[in-house]
Amino acid sequence: MRMTLTLDFQYAATTIEKLRAALTDPEKLAKWGMENNFKPEVGYRFQFRQKPTEWWDGIVEGEVLIVDEPNKLSYMWGSAGEKHTVVWTLQELGGGKVNLHLEQSGISNVQALHGAKYGWNAMGGELEKLLAQ
Repeated sequence: MRMTLTLDFQYAATTIEKLRAALTDPEKLAKWGMENNFKPEVGYRFQFRQKPTEWWDGIVEGEVLIVDEPNKLSYMWGSAGEKHTVVWTLQELGGGKVNLHLEQSGISNVQALHGAKYGWNAMGGELEKLLAQ
């Protein structure tokens, strides 16, 4: 049975456009996420890269699935024999707040689910720092 991780991050004192840029601009994405060659173009194949570990080669293969500016971005996320779909949904909340909803589907086991949750929460904190600049 495949599992889905859902997380919501709320960022204050930002705009949906600034948050969108942090998700799609390769330089900004590298500051809170991973080094990459990302382009927000449907069908574009890209890589996220981190320092390899003894358990992982540090490479995530991806392909952009949906670009619906400024509200939705989706891509395939493939690593360590797993393929997941990542969907980001952005929503203005008013008062300078934006909600960023993450859905990562296709996770095969509880350990991978917990690892993804830990990783996204850590990167969400880094994203908050970037948006505050």
